[in-house]
Amino acid sequence: MTLTDTELSSLAERLQERHRIVLAMVREEIEQSDAREYGKLIGALPGDVGDQSVADTLADLNISIADRHITQLRAVEAALLRIRNGTYGTCIDCGAEIGFERLSAYPTAERCIQDQDRVERTYAHESMPTL
Repeated sequence: MTLTDTELSSLAERLQERHRIVLAMVREEIEQSDAREYGKLIGALPGDVGDQSVADTLADLNISIADRHITQLRAVEAALLRIRNGTYGTCIDCGAEIGFERLSAYPTAERCIQDQDRVERTYAHESMPTL
């Protein structure tokens, strides 16, 4: 069962709204990073290794947040492109249809549930840091 025009329109609107929200979040994060005083923390006198560690951690956190937003933005843009190309709702691995329920829950889904489960079981350990 393919997506109806109403379902596709609803999902496209949600994706466009998500795109606007995430883009605003990226812009805000970039603007706020200029206002933050990480450099002052690093160069503060008298400073110690602990001060530098805190400044480095805050800077790393800022980069991680921006990176997460950009990853979300790219996923939304890819989904909108699939809508324009007529491939939205089709699994990129097996070509099966992705159900409306799944797309409603996760509008940027590229895979059917079975293939996504397989990918997660196969590659989940790669992103897990170890000591």
